[in-house]
Amino acid sequence: MWKILIDKGMNKTDLIKASKLTTNAMAKLGKNEDVRVEVLVKICRTLNCTLDDIVEILPDDFVK
Repeated sequence: MWKILIDKGMNKTDLIKASKLTTNAMAKLGKNEDVRVEVLVKICRTLNCTLDDIVEILPDDFVK
């Protein structure tokens, strides 16, 4: 997701405003914490991308 933001010339604040996200949701994303699917959908709609573009699912042995 961060690469897509750079490619689109956006920063986190731009994404928060465009997607109508809370700063709390953005903070969780920045810490790789769990967020609601609703947050991911808002991001995908704003960035015109799919979940596959912004989410990586790792095996359990990679999870902290």
